Amino acid sequence: MDFFKGREAVIATKHRKEEAIAPLLEKELGLVCLVPEGLNTDILGTFSGEVERVDDPITTLRRKCQMAIDATGISLAIANEGSFGPHPTLFFAHADEELIMLMDKENGIEIIERELSSITNFDGTDLKSMDELIAFANIIGFPSHGIILKKGKNVFTDIIKENGTFDELIKNYHKIKNDDGYAYAETDMRAMYNPTRMEIIAKAAQKLVNKIKSLCPTCSTPGFGVTESISGLPCEMCGLPTRSVHKHIFRCQKCNFQRIIEYPFGKQLEDPQFCDFCNP
Repeated sequence: MDFFKGREAVIATKHRKEEAIAPLLEKELGLVCLVPEGLNTDILGTFSGEVERVDDPITTLRRKCQMAIDATGISLAIANEGSFGPHPTLFFAHADEELIMLMDKENGIEIIERELSSITNFDGTDLKSMDELIAFANIIGFPSHGIILKKGKNVFTDIIKENGTFDELIKNYHKIKNDDGYAYAETDMRAMYNPTRMEIIAKAAQKLVNKIKSLCPTCSTPGFGVTESISGLPCEMCGLPTRSVHKHIFRCQKCNFQRIIEYPFGKQLEDPQFCDFCNP
């Protein structure tokens, strides 16, 4: 694809996300990817809680991109934002939602993609002993996956993040625990300390590349993709609309050309188990 070929693109990260993003963008789009020195995206919020995240993920993506553009003068930026918590459809499972944005100031376009995955080691636990710390470390994949130690889950001072080995982890546990041995451990969700998350970021980046390669049939602007999902797929038993997707709307953000695709997942009726009338 020649739309971006040869252009410089700045990746807004301080956590080495370019390792998952840059190879795809360079190989498939012909971009020349750079990372700005000293860009502190942590001012927009941290997973460990000492800096509160005040904006929604899309606003945060835009702010990251703009920070990178302002820092370098390059008009094309890419940013990623991750969120972790309960999976929206799988009970008792955690989820990693990765959003990724390309912001092109030169052409006035933004292209966003999303990857939602249940593959994550996101977790945290209260500790009462060193044995519990070791057990937690083994469960979450330490030392290849990082651990953050705190005095308590909602205590955001005296946080210890740099725990590279079991010796360091144990030493820092004894440093941060209270007199009764209590402390709190949580997975370090920063990308460079979480290979599992880095893999999900790479999947989001691939989806972004695929969307960029989708051109508007009218004006050939990249990023022609789904902008709205319309529910209402009929139940195969009662025929009434369900919450399942009936239509996808594709829209070009440049010329506003629109295309509606019915039954985007290949089925025209929904199983009654997903019907609020047949299975309330």
